[in-house]
Amino acid sequence: MTAVYAAVEAVVAATACATATVCDVLGVCRSAYYAWRERTPTTREGEAEELRLTIVAIFWQHRRRYGARRIAEELSDRGIVCSPRRVGKVLQKQGLRAIQPRSFVPRTTESRHLLGYSPNLILDAPDPTGVNQVWVGDITYLPIRRGGFVYLAALMDRFSRDIVGWDVASHLKEPLVLAALRQAIRTRQPRPGLVHHTDRGGQYAGRAYRATLHRAGMRQSMSRARDCYDNAFMESCWGTFKTEMGNAEYDSEAAAHEEVSRYVNYYRFERKHSSIGYLTPAQFARLTAPKTEC
Repeated sequence: MTAVYAAVEAVVAATACATATVCDVLGVCRSAYYAWRERTPTTREGEAEELRLTIVAIFWQHRRRYGARRIAEELSDRGIVCSPRRVGKVLQKQGLRAIQPRSFVPRTTESRHLLGYSPNLILDAPDPTGVNQVWVGDITYLPIRRGGFVYLAALMDRFSRDIVGWDVASHLKEPLVLAALRQAIRTRQPRPGLVHHTDRGGQYAGRAYRATLHRAGMRQSMSRARDCYDNAFMESCWGTFKTEMGNAEYDSEAAAHEEVSRYVNYYRFERKHSSIGYLTPAQFARLTAPKTEC
């Protein structure tokens, strides 16, 4: 009967109808309803309500990007033990559903240029065991409301899933990817030997780009021709980006840059990634960092 009493309470709060009238229409005993309304919640009921409010708050804090599993992990971080199944039931009762990324759709990159290609160094290589061993990069587009597009280039650390460098521009030329690379080198200062993997796009084969890789001691790697799965990690990353940014259109390049900056910060320091044990990239990098001797 609790649900029925709650329904009476909701109808009374939302309309000008008298409580007695609502009870009569719904066939609810008035005295029983008043007794329910005046009751003191039990400790268990109070804890359940507090949990419900916390789950809903986390759901909206992450702007519908978190489902039951990630919310359960967030609760665990706060010292609250709650299974994903229970979280799922709460979300279902509240009518809340996380946004879902679109399925990965293979796309090829226009790579008809005469700048030369690099071999695929990650094809049969073991997975990286630490940060700054393998970076993967790619470019995607962001629609502008008045028409046209701007372009987002990013580099991701393959081990930690962290975004190490990015930039937005109105063009698809070499300076776009070069800005992302220089940012990554400046902030990460990787040791020589890092494998830098992208598709076969001409931006990554430019003279200035390759010279920057050479000075940093990086080994350049490129996907095989017409095989986008060789760079599937970045394709998956773009799917997450666009879904969780709402597949939005932006008023200008500056507006797109501001929103990407906001989302990248969230992606790095707040969003829990299933592929790294439901940790944020920053948490994962700290936990897996080599121990230094005192």
